[in-house]
Amino acid sequence: MTIKQLQKQVDEWINEVGVRYFNETTNTLILVEEVGEFTRLMARKYGEQSFKNSEDEKNAEMYIEDELGDIVFVITCLANQMNIDIEKAFNKTMIKKSNRDIRRHKENPKLKAT
Repeated sequence: MTIKQLQKQVDEWINEVGVRYFNETTNTLILVEEVGEFTRLMARKYGEQSFKNSEDEKNAEMYIEDELGDIVFVITCLANQMNIDIEKAFNKTMIKKSNRDIRRHKENPKLKAT
C-alpha cells in the first residue's frame, strides 16, 4: 500500500463509517492518548516497569503493534483534514534531516560502536 492509498482508505472509512472527521483539536488529543498507550507498553516491555498481569506481558508485542496502527490512523486523519500529503511532508523531512545531520551522527562519540 502506498501512502496515498493509506490516506484515501482512511478518508473513505471516515466518510462511510465514521460519519465525519473529529476536529483537529480532538484528533490531536486522541493522538496524545494513543501515544500514551504505546508508551505505557514500551515502558513495560523494554523499560524498567513491570506488567500488571501475565496476560498483558504475553501479548505485549501484539498490543504494541495495535497501538502503532492506531497512531498511524490518527496521524493520517489529521493529515487528511488539513490537506497534507504525508508522502510529500515525509520527503521534505528526509531532505531536511539529511542536510542537517550529514556528519552529526557519524561524528557523535556516543554513537561509536564499542
